[in-house]
Amino acid sequence: MKKLEVLSPAGDLERVKMAVSYGADAVYLSGPGYGMRPAGRMSVEEVAEAARYCHSHGAKIYITVNTTPTDTETDGLPLYLCELEELGADAVIVGDVGVLMMARQYIPKVDVHISTQTGVMNAVTARAFYELGARRIIPARELSLEQLRELRRRCPEELEIEAFVHGSMCVSFSGRCLLSNYLASRDVSSGQCAQPCRWRFALMEERLPGEYFPISEEENGTYILNSRDMCLIDCIPDIYAAGISSLKIEGRTKSAYYVATVTNAYRHAADAAMRGEPLEDCWRQETEAISHRPYSTGFYYGQPGQHTEGSDYFVGYDIIAVVESCDESGLATVQQRNKFSPGDELELVIPRGGAPLCFTVGELRDMDGFPLPVANRPMQSIRMQFPVLAPELSILRRKRENTLFRRQQP
Repeated sequence: MKKLEVLSPAGDLERVKMAVSYGADAVYLSGPGYGMRPAGRMSVEEVAEAARYCHSHGAKIYITVNTTPTDTETDGLPLYLCELEELGADAVIVGDVGVLMMARQYIPKVDVHISTQTGVMNAVTARAFYELGARRIIPARELSLEQLRELRRRCPEELEIEAFVHGSMCVSFSGRCLLSNYLASRDVSSGQCAQPCRWRFALMEERLPGEYFPISEEENGTYILNSRDMCLIDCIPDIYAAGISSLKIEGRTKSAYYVATVTNAYRHAADAAMRGEPLEDCWRQETEAISHRPYSTGFYYGQPGQHTEGSDYFVGYDIIAVVESCDESGLATVQQRNKFSPGDELELVIPRGGAPLCFTVGELRDMDGFPLPVANRPMQSIRMQFPVLAPELSILRRKRENTLFRRQQP
């Protein structure tokens, strides 16, 4: 049975641990430089700890070196690449052929993965990268499932193919867009995209300053460049049959709760596909439990279509607490994240466990043993009783009444 890797994003150590605990075979993250998500870059010390944690739990760590560097920026690359090797990188993800060649020269024992931003659309390009020393390619997200299947057929068996299966999509081909550069002075090629494609645009006539004319077919305006999010949870058997090696989840700047929940769902989907079994409905429902825009299946089965009614996110749940420890009787210590009280109806999500468990909160006590009528101090450690044993990093959450969250423009 061919292994199907679940690859999860991580923007800090908490998300690394969540990803691995909830079933990721590998995580991808950025070191202190050359990564396309500046907000999610980790220090040298954090990368070292992340690598130790991953390797001690049988998982791999892939580090992004996927900006398009200038000549002056390439001067520091040899030392940086060698540092990543020393820190324990299993692979580096690159988006520039010059960086690929430098990686092969300076860290030949570390695998090189070719970023989706290179826009690989065909086997000729994929084989060229393979001959240059790449171990894996991440094709353009605009390929259909049939095109991915044909790409797999035409490429050497040793060349792995990784495909995005969940998360945000870009309105521009392989993320090649300069809207952010022009409208917000934030450079896309260095990972600082302000996502102006999701802004609400209007027309203004030059002789009528300050008067805005909405571009509208809907009462809320028209988001003419807005994209849907991708969700392939129901399609993993097709992707597995097409010969894809790795299922990639987007979201290095998203929350630890997002990472845990989506990883958990796709871990079960990958395992079910490898066993040739249908996926339980609860795991499809879990993809609705995190912040997202309206879903599509990307380009896998045709055009995904746009979402022009707005750029609001659906947020199904609030995270209430994370489990620090729990004994055999279910007596647990949790670290609070949002306010809750005895009598509240919560859900308990267990790493690699079954469907979330609903229960009513009983007595709460602080670490000195005093009863708490309400838990309202974020990051406070609290003692409480669970109906089952819940391992470390289990999550307590509460369903929201208002599921819409309006995204603010930067």
